[in-house]
Amino acid sequence: MDFSAILSSEFHIAQKLVENIIALIDEGNTIPFIARYRKEQTGSCDDQVLRELSERLDYLRGLQKRREEVSGAIAEQGKLTPELEADIAAAETLARLEDIYRPYKQKRRTRATVAKERGLEPLAELLLAQDRTSGSVQALAEPFVDPEKGVPTPEDALAGASDILAEQFSDSAQGRLLLRQYYQKNAVLKTVSVGEDAGVYAMYADYAEPVSRMPSHRILAVNRGEKEGFLKASVEVDSGYAVGLLSGLFVKKGSITTPLVLEAVSDAYKRLIHPSLEREVRSDLTETANEQAIKNFGVNLKALLMQPPVKGKTVLAIDPAYRTGCKIAVVDPTGKVLDTAVVYPTPPQNKVAEAKQKLGALIRKHHVDVLSIGNGTASKESELFAAELIREMDCGLSYMMVNEAGASVYSASKLGAQEFPDFDVSLRSAVSIARRLQDPLAELVKIDPKSVGVGQYQHDMPQKRLDETLTGVVEDCVNRVGVDLNTASASLLGYVAGLSGTVAKNIVTYREENGAFTSRTQLKKVPKLGPKAFEQCAGFLRIPHANNLLDSTGVHPESYAGAKALLDRFGYTLEDAAGNRLSELPAQIKAAGEEQVAAECGVGAPTLRDIAAELLKPGRDLRDELPPPMLRSDILDMKDLKEGMELQGTVRNVIDFGVFVDIGVHQDGLVHISQITNRYIRHPSEVLKVGDIVTVWVLGVDLPKKRISLTMKKPKK
Repeated sequence: MDFSAILSSEFHIAQKLVENIIALIDEGNTIPFIARYRKEQTGSCDDQVLRELSERLDYLRGLQKRREEVSGAIAEQGKLTPELEADIAAAETLARLEDIYRPYKQKRRTRATVAKERGLEPLAELLLAQDRTSGSVQALAEPFVDPEKGVPTPEDALAGASDILAEQFSDSAQGRLLLRQYYQKNAVLKTVSVGEDAGVYAMYADYAEPVSRMPSHRILAVNRGEKEGFLKASVEVDSGYAVGLLSGLFVKKGSITTPLVLEAVSDAYKRLIHPSLEREVRSDLTETANEQAIKNFGVNLKALLMQPPVKGKTVLAIDPAYRTGCKIAVVDPTGKVLDTAVVYPTPPQNKVAEAKQKLGALIRKHHVDVLSIGNGTASKESELFAAELIREMDCGLSYMMVNEAGASVYSASKLGAQEFPDFDVSLRSAVSIARRLQDPLAELVKIDPKSVGVGQYQHDMPQKRLDETLTGVVEDCVNRVGVDLNTASASLLGYVAGLSGTVAKNIVTYREENGAFTSRTQLKKVPKLGPKAFEQCAGFLRIPHANNLLDSTGVHPESYAGAKALLDRFGYTLEDAAGNRLSELPAQIKAAGEEQVAAECGVGAPTLRDIAAELLKPGRDLRDELPPPMLRSDILDMKDLKEGMELQGTVRNVIDFGVFVDIGVHQDGLVHISQITNRYIRHPSEVLKVGDIVTVWVLGVDLPKKRISLTMKKPKK
């Protein structure tokens, strides 16, 4: 099986490039390394395409392995014909392959196997031949009557033979393929309420929708409603038409046995095929919905992790609560904790004046620049309190609501205890909320990606698949941004290409015992960090203020000679790069010819472009080029919202049917997919991502249900 040819066709990538990618993967290279440092071999494929291609390669290899297993099993039975071998080779999916194998698979004891044991297979063949136009079927069955074998009458013989035919029809690969195609185009998923009250699933109490058009979020909602006992779902088609399709393969007209064959077809469909295809359709729907939800979760997670950091700011974080009080942590621009406290501005204590006095003192003492407020329990009251404090202090402070999802998971974790052994759980949460504003990526990698609160039905997903996808997203983000070798936690280092959790901890230990790294080559002294790991990780680990400027950039050590050759070619030095004196370099490369310059420097053109970009902005953080997060200094109340009011907000979550936007009223508003843009879009992620700053207009406010409807389409005056 030519995997490279298949993948080339499916991904629209030249076959030679696909062959290179497969070879790179098989050599044990990581996806981030291949995407960043092997662009010449891959045609500059990005990490997402490479991951999808790698997954598809795994599927095709698994399919090929199963082909060999099926061929071997049928050959052992002495039934592998050239035609069957060709069908097995042509099977493009595991489902099709299993259909072919079904008649030869060892079965548990069935009605058909019992009938075969009673010697009724020849009678079944007589019935299926349908070449008798006279006489009676009872006469055909008479020779097979044998009370000792459990066949006391001709009717019993005919019933057993019909069971054999029904199973044969059910096992027909051609019949299943025909019906599967019919189901995919025409099946309808119907749901009914199990009890009188369907609760939150009321819209599905009496519901039907073609499976070919059912969106992922509704499939998952039905699945959950069924799992929780509120709904019962079924897959329905025109059974008469389905039986007709199957009959066309096996039924001949004009024979005395035709009615029995038709009856066996109907029995095969109702008793064996429909239940099987119903399970298959539900399984396929769920798998598709899961993949869509997992993909959407990954897109949201990536946008969240790649949000611009708020650099150079001292942050005061508020972890809101009622009875136990709001936990406070003041963190300096490097993430170091300067102070902690507990205040009680929320019910039931309502010690607002005391809280203002205490926070005001902390803000003045540590020259706090911005407040970071968790969006969980009591966050509305805390936000109102913070906005009032900012107005009264009138010192240029601003605040931002931070998604605190997973903060409690981190604070109660072993890692949280190791970082802050002297803090209680809630104070660790406050520190995490502060650091999430300062550097979302560095802080969020410390918790399980499933806990960051930007998914949909994540607890219903296949956890292994979800973990694989989300881990890949985090890995891509970490490596795309790069990691400060001298400040990164073991959690962050563990996502760097080529580094295992053990090696990441070894790096931190080496750093603690020997002081800060001054060059990338020192990595080779870290226990268990061998040549392959060094090759994979070195380019993603940065050393700000290193002796060699290139160690602070994304230039891989293998390309240092090429970088120096480039500088020499145009009369520059590393000092010029450090002093940002290379502004003319892109024009000089273009004038000399990119391919020519690349050849002179001993690198490929894509690598040359990357080297030049790094030299122009040594140690750059690509997130700094994104729009900064939206900071606020005041708050609105839902009661203040009026239809048509124009507001600015931040996209907090992107789901199948729309986006939720934080507009500064504590309750996020929903922009339905139909209200995002005037052009047709299949999914909101085509237009928006988590963290985007958007202009919206209020469509409606439902105060009792705390729902806000928004639009991004400017109203006509």
